[in-house]
Amino acid sequence: MDAARVAVVGAGVIGLSTAVCISKVVSRCTITVIADKFTPDTTSDVAAGMLIPHAYPDTPILKQKQWFRETFDHLFALANSAEAGDAGVHLVSGWQIFQSIPTEEVPYWADVVLGFRKMTEAELKKFPRHMYGQAFTTLKCEGPAYLPWLEKRVKASGGQLLARRVEDLWDLQPSFDIVVNCSGLGSRQLAGDMEVFPIRGQVLQVQVPWVKHFIRDGSGLTYVYPGAFHVTLGGTRQQGDWNLSPDAEVSRDILSRCCALEPSLRGAHSVQEKVGLRPTRSGVRLQREFLDRNGRRLPVVHNYGHGAGGVSVHWGTALEAARLVGECVRALRAPAPKSKL
Repeated sequence: MDAARVAVVGAGVIGLSTAVCISKVVSRCTITVIADKFTPDTTSDVAAGMLIPHAYPDTPILKQKQWFRETFDHLFALANSAEAGDAGVHLVSGWQIFQSIPTEEVPYWADVVLGFRKMTEAELKKFPRHMYGQAFTTLKCEGPAYLPWLEKRVKASGGQLLARRVEDLWDLQPSFDIVVNCSGLGSRQLAGDMEVFPIRGQVLQVQVPWVKHFIRDGSGLTYVYPGAFHVTLGGTRQQGDWNLSPDAEVSRDILSRCCALEPSLRGAHSVQEKVGLRPTRSGVRLQREFLDRNGRRLPVVHNYGHGAGGVSVHWGTALEAARLVGECVRALRAPAPKSKL
């Protein structure tokens, strides 16, 4: 057959990274990324982008670690390249702090990040309400820079970006041989998956150039994440809330919680409110499916449902999705069985 025609639905960090990985892993295919929203209007543009893994209850720890390690290695290489600035990827050191000693003092990802250790008593004096902490260096990936960088990689490999709202994956069947579904919350409609739901995240982006270290409360609800362009203060986890409008009372609460950890934030200026809806389910859906209608078959690879951990595992899941696409392409190219009659 000629080059396999692959459509990737969704242009957030999952869709674009999957498209790039397909271009690297699968030979002789054309790639078109289709979405109704591209950067700077995606959920990934709002994400803080700090590589600290989110837990997926339905996914084996070894698989989660693989995804995280592959993502960390990819971004670490990028951070050490001449493209780091354009891609918005850089190293950042800081602390994760706890009000009581956590059940898991050494998390599964401790040997993936750099320099993981228990905080000293002197360090903990900065956080008098907390009794235990972990210090390490990880990576931060700035969505508003990283997404355009990924788009350039897609185009450089010969891929196309198409602004279009997809109402039904089957509608792509005449024009494409394989569809990759990276539509996040859109999968409620496109895949009929009512298990995926939004967790609303509201954050503040502020100018406080003197804050250089990240601070994350062990619950993951309150955090201070310094970036290349601003410091992100968070956050919220409002399950099932679809509201994309900032809530002023929530913003005041976020600032109050963050100032309790870093009092110098009271001098913050140029405060901007941002809201994103994390596409959440009990585990990432990363699998093949075949849609059949009127005697025709459309292979679909699903890669969605990353919730709050999308940036932390995006490259690992994209590589796995690309391998599944490769299997679909090989199946399409296999010769049809000959009749023995």
